[in-house]
Amino acid sequence: MKRHMQATELARDERFVRLSTEDRFSDPRQVPREPGGKRRPGVQLKPERHESPDAARAMMHAIFTGEIQALEGAGRTCWDFEVGPDAPFELKLDMARQCWDEARHCEISVKLGDWMGTEVGEYAENVILFEAACNPDPVLRLTGVNRALEGLAIDVFNTMRDYGQATDDPVLEFCEDWMLADEVTHVKMGSDWLRRLTADAPERRARALEFQRVVDKLFSAGGFRGDEDDSPVKLARRFREMAGFTTDEVDEISELSRQARAEADAR
Repeated sequence: MKRHMQATELARDERFVRLSTEDRFSDPRQVPREPGGKRRPGVQLKPERHESPDAARAMMHAIFTGEIQALEGAGRTCWDFEVGPDAPFELKLDMARQCWDEARHCEISVKLGDWMGTEVGEYAENVILFEAACNPDPVLRLTGVNRALEGLAIDVFNTMRDYGQATDDPVLEFCEDWMLADEVTHVKMGSDWLRRLTADAPERRARALEFQRVVDKLFSAGGFRGDEDDSPVKLARRFREMAGFTTDEVDEISELSRQARAEADAR
């Protein structure tokens, strides 16, 4: 079987609609605005806001496609690298365990989408998560996927769990809570392996953390995820610390989000 697949080679059936990263970020319909035209970072999920159910359905679909790509990315990490100093057997074992979690998340997410009133293909899929999982260096792949994108998943699942609680939806609340617990484990794996594999390679660790910053800033999506009062997805600081992030590292993600928001507002 081929090693190091490209995102364009991912198999999908006719229900899925692919959207390039460039098209996604250049589409003005992706940018919600106040009545006066001022840009908003996104829709906050609150029971009293009429647009929240649609925003929650869109987020649920994005979670579903993200889980598919997380499964594919962890599976490729098991396959793409020979067992050795860069990819110890125990690392592959962790990725295999993550595959099982992600497959279960796919099943849960597609059923939650049905529960919330959406279906596969109602929203477009972009494959930027899998693109981060294509990095040829397993350490950079782990920081980009397990720390940056799975870290984002912690923030998103925490937001969706709170929304389920606020809307008295125990199905949404409990499913998101269970998946949140798995994501904390996945991010902890990334944090632990980053430190183990770069213990004697400070330059490689610095490159990996820089790659994570790029992914974190990109996925802050103009302030969509951050610490601000109107951020639709808040940084889940407590769960990130459980996953191996230091307070300084979470503060840095918060600052990257502020920068992304300022740059988006200036466009």
